[in-house]
Amino acid sequence: MSEHAERDDQLHALGSFIRAQRQLANLSLRQMADLAQVSNPYLSQLERGLHEPSVRVLQSIARALNVSADTLLAHAGVENDADDSDLPDTESAIRSDDRLSDDQKQALLSVYRSYVQANSPSPA
Repeated sequence: MSEHAERDDQLHALGSFIRAQRQLANLSLRQMADLAQVSNPYLSQLERGLHEPSVRVLQSIARALNVSADTLLAHAGVENDADDSDLPDTESAIRSDDRLSDDQKQALLSVYRSYVQANSPSPA
């Protein structure tokens, strides 16, 4: 896979993660945009993976969603999760499930990764 295609996949995964977190928080797109202090159309484009947000925008979205900025930064590819060596089996199963659409797979992977990260021990 080319570097450009990998980046597009990463942006779509980030957007799916943001959308899933927004929906879990029962926030409309407009409410979320107001909380994050970004425009409604821009947030919509982020959720669809059409733009690469700045670190400042990611931090603002993280605050609005009540998640750590590190979580969003990791989904944006800014951080490297070196301790995910036990995840490929589950992630491979999700990726290879023919019953799921590509968007559903990306959303499920994003939510799965967020749960794994939330349950990881914090560094001392």
